[in-house]
Amino acid sequence: MRKFLPLISIILFFSCQNEPQVSTPKFLKIAGETMGTTYHITYEDELGRNFKKEVDSILVEINQAVSTYIPDSKISLFNQNKLTSFIRSDTSIHDHHILEVFYAAERIYKVTDGFFDPTVMPLVNYWGFGYTDKKPVTKLDSVKVQSLLLLVGLKKVEIGSYDWDNIYLIAKKENPNIQLDFSAIAKGYAVDVVANFFEEKKLKNYLVEIGGELRTKGKNAKGKVWTTAINTPRINAQLTDYEAIIKVNNKAIATSGNYRNFHEVDGEWYGHEINPKTGFPEKSNLLSVTIMSDDCMSADAYATAMMVMGLEKSKALAEKLDNIDAFFIFANEAGELETFYTKGFEGIIVK
Repeated sequence: MRKFLPLISIILFFSCQNEPQVSTPKFLKIAGETMGTTYHITYEDELGRNFKKEVDSILVEINQAVSTYIPDSKISLFNQNKLTSFIRSDTSIHDHHILEVFYAAERIYKVTDGFFDPTVMPLVNYWGFGYTDKKPVTKLDSVKVQSLLLLVGLKKVEIGSYDWDNIYLIAKKENPNIQLDFSAIAKGYAVDVVANFFEEKKLKNYLVEIGGELRTKGKNAKGKVWTTAINTPRINAQLTDYEAIIKVNNKAIATSGNYRNFHEVDGEWYGHEINPKTGFPEKSNLLSVTIMSDDCMSADAYATAMMVMGLEKSKALAEKLDNIDAFFIFANEAGELETFYTKGFEGIIVK
């Protein structure tokens, strides 16, 4: 499920199709680095306030909660803890972020029948896409994979606040070697938190983008609906190659694909999307999934889950759910790219 550390931003955003961004005194841009990638934010503020300091502070808080690359982050402490049940007495804002992400992950875990599962962390490390050494598996150890599969299953983990005034955070895991990886939901969550910060500031027009996942409100500096491009899912494609440009009107967008984060061994390649059912990187004709939702956290998680589920199961789930819409890019039998999208994308595809 590794998603946010490598720079795999597979959505490019544009303020208006084929038109340069026009800066006005009311629209501001801020940018920076976070979660192993970059962020770009454009917003309108009548007072001309620069919120970069506040945004950076929010992102540091979230990283300190869910980043597996920070040894003393809350999620790293959970992963390193060899007890099966433990209680923290110093509940903080970082614990709040953990709870928000974990509860969302639980919900999507159930909806996707376990295809979205943050407990794949040991398998992500084994295949060389986690916080351990980034190296391909050249000699498969199927016994090792099967043993790591015994650690998979979000139902084996419990995290929650309890006791008077929520002063404690309780965590339980069936096996002390169980680890969590929220990289497939954390970027989307961070986008939502920053967007909610702008909501508190009463901003009416903004675009928040972190590593390709984004959420918009209102209009851009041209007074038009924000647009974004869905990239061509080919290994040799340029970041400027795209399959569609879509309008994003008060919605969140997230895309998942294997073509920018993979290992190649003896001419064969395998991507970073690990199937929690098999323990192996998923390979199918489904090359890219773009999800549109009201919140970016859900879009982020469902995009990852559907890449693992494959085309037909993903189509069925997308048609069933009324809180998301999906845009699939897949390869037909001739190796040519084809697309399929749900009703929510009808009328918003610019080209």
